[in-house]
Amino acid sequence: MTEEKKQSMDKTEQELKEKENEELQSETENKPELSEQVAEQSEESPENGDNVQEENQTDIEKQKQKIKELETKLEEAENRYLRLLADFENYRRRVNIEKQASEKYRAQSLISDLLPVLDNFERALQVTVSDEQAKSLLQGMKMVYNGVLEALKKEGLEEIEAAGKEFDPNIHQAVMVANDETVGPNIVVEELQKGYKLKDRVIRPAMVKVNQ
Repeated sequence: MTEEKKQSMDKTEQELKEKENEELQSETENKPELSEQVAEQSEESPENGDNVQEENQTDIEKQKQKIKELETKLEEAENRYLRLLADFENYRRRVNIEKQASEKYRAQSLISDLLPVLDNFERALQVTVSDEQAKSLLQGMKMVYNGVLEALKKEGLEEIEAAGKEFDPNIHQAVMVANDETVGPNIVVEELQKGYKLKDRVIRPAMVKVNQ
């Protein structure tokens, strides 16, 4: 080996050693920085954990508030439903009552219109006649009157009892008063116009004279 080659190899070996020394020195210098970063991360770690816990707690509170709002809305909806159901039940009950009343008193309008006709028949039948022809006519009128009255009674028409009964403002209409010592007070002494009921409903009170 020549002297020149030997010097070249020594130089190369020296350069490699210098390079290794530089790398070692660089690593040694960087180690404190790495240690500081790890320390900083360690210091920040508890703080980050607290932040995450606070965020989770906030989310839980929001969810609880939302659930409470939904429960309130549900309760309001249930209350509205119950009110509507009650209103519907009242409406259906009222309709049924009106339907039953309409069926029960379906003839009231017609009967009310026929009451003056009955009054006229009764007045005519009170007339005293001596002629045979008039008597025959009166008998015919009585038959018609009885037929009409019977048909109305089948529909539920009832005469209101008055004479001799205690005065009842629900079924009697007092238009005159009397002072009869032989009769007790508040007693009907005379019926001036017949009163009628259709089943349990008064369609015309009896006009009466009442003793004081």
